[in-house]
Parts: sequence; structure tokens; C-alpha cells
Amino acid sequence: MKYQFLLLLLLIFFESNAQSISVHDPVLIKEKDTYYLFCTGRGISVFSSKDLKNWNPEPAVFNEKPTWVDAVVPDFKNHIWAPDISFHNNQYYLYYSVSAFGKNTSAIGVATNVTLNANDPNYKWVDHGIVIQSYPNRDEWNAIDPNLIIDENNSPWLSFGSFWDGIKMVKLNPDLLSIAQPQEWYSIAKRKNTTLSGETAAIEAPFIFKKNGYYYLFTSWDLCCKGKDSTYKIAIGRSEKVTGPYKDKEGNLLSQGGGTILLKGDENYFGVGHNSAYTFDGVDYLVFHGYNAVENGKSTLVIKEIKWDSDFWPYL
Repeated sequence: MKYQFLLLLLLIFFESNAQSISVHDPVLIKEKDTYYLFCTGRGISVFSSKDLKNWNPEPAVFNEKPTWVDAVVPDFKNHIWAPDISFHNNQYYLYYSVSAFGKNTSAIGVATNVTLNANDPNYKWVDHGIVIQSYPNRDEWNAIDPNLIIDENNSPWLSFGSFWDGIKMVKLNPDLLSIAQPQEWYSIAKRKNTTLSGETAAIEAPFIFKKNGYYYLFTSWDLCCKGKDSTYKIAIGRSEKVTGPYKDKEGNLLSQGGGTILLKGDENYFGVGHNSAYTFDGVDYLVFHGYNAVENGKSTLVIKEIKWDSDFWPYL
């Protein structure tokens, strides 16, 4: 009985600590039998797993910062934000953000690779440079936090945005490397006073997940990156069209400040947010970071299964 009890404690310990890796802004993809997680970090941090619980570090995407970055953000330190990973056109597309903190001196770049397995002889990240750039005193939006979505017509769209005038969407060319011409732009979500002077109304980190005949738009509200003082939370709306209008459960437009709170901090995690969403092997998952109350506020990877109510709204 004693040994059974000890075994149970060990199982609980390993289960509770299996996902205890420190991440910000996690995104996932599966290649063959391996999951790859990309997140904010020096050169873009990468981890791999066979079971979504036990993670191994992989080589960073960029050993050195892309050559174009200093022209956007002088003296950039190669700490790259908020990647987004997807597979199209027989290769992987990795969008990423560079920015001067607290400014919309920002740009979204993209790199491609034919495999995510660093031991494959064909493994090589090819950087294609800037997709979109924002400038202070010109743009009322911020070119960070990208997310790619392909609509029912096989047209690619990039949503992005943080603070300022909220979440934007722009159509891309079929090669996914540049903005389509003539340009098509949409404002899909914002909050009142979403400027740096109105931090209590912050919105950022869009992620669009297609399911149940809808496009579900996840965003993160309020303040990240303050440990136990973080007020980050996840809000959601949906639309039958990728470009919107997106509405919350009560029918409020996300473009006019609406949004239904899906998840907020609790006694286990402070400031949960910057999520992504996926279907792996028939199961839907929400992937996000939260500040672990047990581990002194460390930003930790959290993965939860998404359930759906009778009206096709997600819950956890």
C-alpha cells in the first residue's frame, strides 16, 4: 500500500510538472508524430514533444537576427516576439514580430522551412523579410502578433495588432509572403481607448480558429508580463466570414468593443492569454501562457481541451 501511494504521488508530480516549461506566446504544430512549439524568445524559442506534456528544447530559428531588422528597430537584440506557425504550399510558414517595446515601431516578417525536424538534412529556415510594417505618427495600428488564416476560398489573410487601434486584418498574396494588391484591410476587433495612454482597455494577440461553420476570433485583453499583477485574459467572438463582422455571445460587435470572456486568471495561474487553438487527432486544444502561482509567477505553458456548448460556443 505504501509503494502504491508513493507511485501515485510520483504520477501526480510528473503530470502536474510535465508542461512546466517557461514560455510566452506559444503556438503549436504537428509534423508526423512530433509536436513543435514556437514562442517568444531569443531567435524564436522552439520545443518538441511526442505527447504534449514532456518538452525538449530545439535549436532557435535564428542564431543571429535577420539582416533587415536593425533598419526597423535599431540595436535590436534578437529577442523575437509572438511567432505564428502553419503549413501551406508544402512548406512551413513562420510569421514573427520585431518591435521597440511600447512603440508601434514594428514589423512582421516571415520565414519558411520544408521540415521542422532539425536532424533532417533538408532543415533550413529561409527568411523572406518584411510582410508588413508600422510607423509611429503614421499608423494607428501596431504590426505585431501575426496570425495566418486561410478562408473557404483558399485566400490567405493575416490578422495582427496590439494596443493602438486594435486588431487588423489584411489579405495576402497566394505565396503568403506579401500583401495582396489591390490591398484589402479590415478592422476586426478593438476596445475603447486602445492606446498606450489607455492600458486598461488593451487588446492584442489575435488568433482565428475555423470550426462549426464559424471563424472564432480569440484576443487577449488587458495587461501581460507583470507576474502576479498580470490582468491578461482571453476574449472571443465569431463570424461566418473571415473578415467579420465578429460578434460575442450577446451579439455585440468586437469592432466596437464587444467580446465574451473565455478564460481569466485564477488561483493556479495569473494573467492567462496570448493563446492559439488547434485540432490534433480529433481533439480541440487551447494553448496559452499563464503566470504560475505555485512557481513564483513563472510564465508557463498551459494546454487545455476545448469543449463546445449546444450553440457552438467554446468552453474549457
